[in-house]
Amino acid sequence: MSVRVLVVEDERAIADTLLYALRTEGFEPVWCDLGGRALELVRSDEPALVILDVGLPDLSGFEVCRRIRTFSEVPILFLTARGEEVDRIVGLEIGADDYVTKPFSPREVATRVRTILRRSRPHPSSTGFHLDAASRRVTFAGRLLDLTRFEYELLRALLAHRGRIFTRAELMEMVWAGAEETQDRTVDTHIKTLRAKIRAVAPEADPIQTHRGLGYSLDEP
Repeated sequence: MSVRVLVVEDERAIADTLLYALRTEGFEPVWCDLGGRALELVRSDEPALVILDVGLPDLSGFEVCRRIRTFSEVPILFLTARGEEVDRIVGLEIGADDYVTKPFSPREVATRVRTILRRSRPHPSSTGFHLDAASRRVTFAGRLLDLTRFEYELLRALLAHRGRIFTRAELMEMVWAGAEETQDRTVDTHIKTLRAKIRAVAPEADPIQTHRGLGYSLDEP
């Protein structure tokens, strides 16, 4: 099965060289020249990776990246004619995976695409979770979970020790140490909202287990 790569580039000559290089390397490239259209394509048929030009005629690549990151963790490789360090930093801080400055070798871009995909491939897990500590994001069943700070920390603690039963006191110490919230019911409330967000992604899923009189655990892989 071919790996679909979305190329978002308004200069047709550059796009054509990229499409050819990607096909040569065995990818299935899809092309569009507008940021708005790119957002539609990522939502409707998420590609394995997005090659995104910074200078688009409707939306900047940075803005497209920001909007994508509200609903997807698809890897993003920026293309830009600007090589200043500040642009590279901005691109990476808003969620890009790599950054290539024009002019570039199309074959090098294809190689970077392969490297990014290999690096970003989720580790297998029967629970379907993938945690990215660098961006503080968690996906479940391939979908990004919209978590608050404490929901993220709570899930991170459970994921780090799958199968272990944590008491409410232990979770309070790990997640809310130093915070004003100190009631056991705080843990129960956040477990409830976590379960709701997981089920919104996968209705049949119930990975967080309640152990009456003891506490909570996450299913063992």
